Amino acid sequence: MQTFDKAAAALGEDWDWTLDGKQIQRWAEAIGRTVAQEREAEVRAFEQGHRPASPLNAPTLLVIGLDGGRVQMREKTGENESRWREDQIGTFTTYLPGEGTTSDPPQALVTTYVATMQSPEGFGKMVRVEAERRGLARSMTTLAIGDGGNWIDPLIDRERLYDRRIVDYYHAVEHLYEAARAAMGKDSPAVAPFAEGLKEPLWNGRVDAVIAKLCAHRDRLGPPQARDGSEHPRRVLANNLGYFTRHKHHLNYPEYRRKGWPIGSGMTEAGVKQFNKRVKGPEQFWKEAGGEVILSLRALWLSQDDRWNRYWSTRAAYSKAA
Repeated sequence: MQTFDKAAAALGEDWDWTLDGKQIQRWAEAIGRTVAQEREAEVRAFEQGHRPASPLNAPTLLVIGLDGGRVQMREKTGENESRWREDQIGTFTTYLPGEGTTSDPPQALVTTYVATMQSPEGFGKMVRVEAERRGLARSMTTLAIGDGGNWIDPLIDRERLYDRRIVDYYHAVEHLYEAARAAMGKDSPAVAPFAEGLKEPLWNGRVDAVIAKLCAHRDRLGPPQARDGSEHPRRVLANNLGYFTRHKHHLNYPEYRRKGWPIGSGMTEAGVKQFNKRVKGPEQFWKEAGGEVILSLRALWLSQDDRWNRYWSTRAAYSKAA
């Protein structure tokens, strides 16, 4: 509620109105419901064969990134009775490819967003509609960049969202360090040299060399045992070895750099932070319906293609008594 009170104070100063947080909350939720309903109508229309309008000029490079944030709910849910739920966020960015050099990196142009509390299946439909709106059907190249998360992989495959997949380089390095701690001992001084030694072949696309090195330590430690917990070195090493094996063909960083493509998911992570600024906080608790409408409204506001202004240009003004 504090965020609505702050909005009321700011609008009161700008408009010389006497407003309260509850009024702002009612407005925001009413508008957000409309935005969410229109989004759902677009999904239904797409399922019936009606594509959303897309740019006249085909994008040279369209990059799609998906990730999750954290929202604190009013009611505890799930097996562990947690208040925390994951919201799902998609970013869609057009780029001008770079020249394959550090002095001429790829240039981000316009980013738009979708966000929801729905299931990955429902989110996937929204993602597909937004991708079509951004020019998926005619894009010269579409990349899906992410961290290789479990729910993301099947979603982007199911919705046919990419020409090429790229695992975020910096997340891959994090997995190198996880594997190094498992192989060498969590607090061993050998962890950093081991991981740094694997970064060079990873950066240069020699993923087989990374896998071979991890396999040698897997053989030394042995396979995970039934009694091993999730943090046991054998299990951690096996999981990370599986990660690099599974994503071997998504780690060709020399090719990506040569083509002037981005190799990180920074735009997506920045987007998650922008949504978290609105819905995540120690005193913010949401019901699912309330969280959904605010996420819809936030996506409309953050999108950089002027859709916020276009939306309001077709709406009658809300009265003070609304």
